[in-house]
Amino acid sequence: MLLPQINDPQELKSLSIGELTALAEEIRQFLVEKLSVTGGHLASNLGVVELTLALHYCYDSPRDKMIFDVGHQAYVHKILTGRQDRFDSLRKQGGLCGFVKRNESEHDVWEAGHSSTSLSAAMGMAMARDFKGEDNKVIAVIGDGALTGGMAFEALNHIGHERRKLMVILNDNEMSIAPNVGAMHNYLSKIRSDRHYLRAKDEVEGLLKKIPAIGGRLAKTAQNVKDGLKNMLVPGVLFEELGFTYLGPVDGHDLEKMIDTFHQADNVSGPVLVHVLTTKGKGYKPAEVDSYKWHGISPYKIESGQVLKAVGNPMYTEVFGQTLIELGHQDERLVAVTPAMPGGSGLFPFAKEFPGRMIDVGIAEQHAATLCAALAMEGMKPVFAVYSTFMQRAYDQIVHDICRHNANVMFAIDRAGFVGADGETHQGVYDIAFMRHIPNMVLMMPKDENELRHMMKTALDYNDGPIAYRYPRINGTGVSLDAELHSLPIGTWERLRPGDDYAVLACGPMVQVAEEAAELLKREGIQIGVVNARFLKPLDNSMLLDLGRAGTQMVVLEEASQAGSLGSAVLEFYAEHEIYDAHVHLMGVPDLFVEHGSIKEQRQQTGLTAEALCAQMKAMMALRTFTYKSTSTS
Repeated sequence: MLLPQINDPQELKSLSIGELTALAEEIRQFLVEKLSVTGGHLASNLGVVELTLALHYCYDSPRDKMIFDVGHQAYVHKILTGRQDRFDSLRKQGGLCGFVKRNESEHDVWEAGHSSTSLSAAMGMAMARDFKGEDNKVIAVIGDGALTGGMAFEALNHIGHERRKLMVILNDNEMSIAPNVGAMHNYLSKIRSDRHYLRAKDEVEGLLKKIPAIGGRLAKTAQNVKDGLKNMLVPGVLFEELGFTYLGPVDGHDLEKMIDTFHQADNVSGPVLVHVLTTKGKGYKPAEVDSYKWHGISPYKIESGQVLKAVGNPMYTEVFGQTLIELGHQDERLVAVTPAMPGGSGLFPFAKEFPGRMIDVGIAEQHAATLCAALAMEGMKPVFAVYSTFMQRAYDQIVHDICRHNANVMFAIDRAGFVGADGETHQGVYDIAFMRHIPNMVLMMPKDENELRHMMKTALDYNDGPIAYRYPRINGTGVSLDAELHSLPIGTWERLRPGDDYAVLACGPMVQVAEEAAELLKREGIQIGVVNARFLKPLDNSMLLDLGRAGTQMVVLEEASQAGSLGSAVLEFYAEHEIYDAHVHLMGVPDLFVEHGSIKEQRQQTGLTAEALCAQMKAMMALRTFTYKSTSTS
């Protein structure tokens, strides 16, 4: 066994190609076994085993900077950099992060949970290297999917313009490109990266231009011929025109060819793009057959590939997908738009029912938002189905193209609130704060899956501008679903429990937390009111005025950033209406990034539990009693 002996990437450099190949198989077995218990991103990591081995074999991390786009394909990198003994803690609270993490290892030089950032980061590090007069290598690994992000093209344009030395590895796992691998491509790659060839080409062109009268025309003709041949024979002409030297395609599971290609790339003075073809799920049959399913997977049985999912109520995402089909039959103008998340957003059933009304734009949230604005302006009813954490990438388009135009776009904001094992890069706790302050926006969140259905109907019936409903990454509460859908009056809240002295204003899954706390307090003879603050914008002005004027002491409970979300909106309301004696306490996500763990652990960490709410209510009651006694004594 080689793997237990590898605790530092430098130890790879003494291995033969045969030993590296054997090590690759050991790593695959390690990943399949460990992730069967913890879950995680399996298929993407099985596909980059040889690629990561070749990188660490050829380069010296952390001196040479290896930047993994998104970071979910960096498990092999973690294994090779001294963390294999911690893989049992993957994605658990206090354990290894499922993405690259700078404070986890000196070898993790860039961290990201969103795609398409690696090329900009690589350019920044290459420029910093040059400014400091250093000579380390900079390598960015980006997938073909992430390359659809506009930010990646912005970086490609800049890199090609600056022509600084760095390497971009395009990890392409699209099987349709496999036939392009062959002797001709390998030969062209080797020739075009050879120093002697590049020098000779420049010298010949320079010589031609020096010939009187005909030199310039001859040089131009030679250039046209060269470009014509390149367009016919070289698949990477786009990258060539952007200023890169293109190498490949190369088999991403052939260690010897990749090592040879990386050495070729080192001979080029400017930016190089190495096109690597890989197979997602390589080496584990279930993951190879369905790489989409096995991209991010729950614990499973190794032998059969059966996923071990806990039996429970349907998730909010599933309810959304099924309800969207119902609404699609009601209104043929309804179309669904998603930025590369049709499965995660629950849209596969809708796509099957209405294939012509399902639009997947790839990893391009900004484009998706503006596309929705234009669709709405032309009379369609677009539903922008997007994770909260990814929607923030389209903030400018939401402000400039949707809300400013008052376009009738429906936002289906999935993964709102804590997301569990994906951690801080994916937490959906900021969208209320950055959505509610934009003019024309309506924002709501349901207390259960049945109310979600009615909110979706509300959004479809609403014609006065943008409207959003947000829902969490959890199972529903198990309530029965109404067969008949109806619209909710915009800006109305719901009193679930009466209480004149004390009340909890809660939204989304925090309504259940408030109900649980109310039951615990009821056993002690304490009654508190519970309000389902389902509209985050506009607020229920009438109810807030009643509560404020009655002297009700309130707690605003939300699984969202305490700064700028519902609690802030309530305080702003009372300030605007000059009700300065309203008693409002905020319980939300504090000013910190909440790391990976279970949703239950994340709520405990931030004090968003029934027990913490009970303690807060009792503290408010004790203070009120003390204040009353002090006033009476005086």
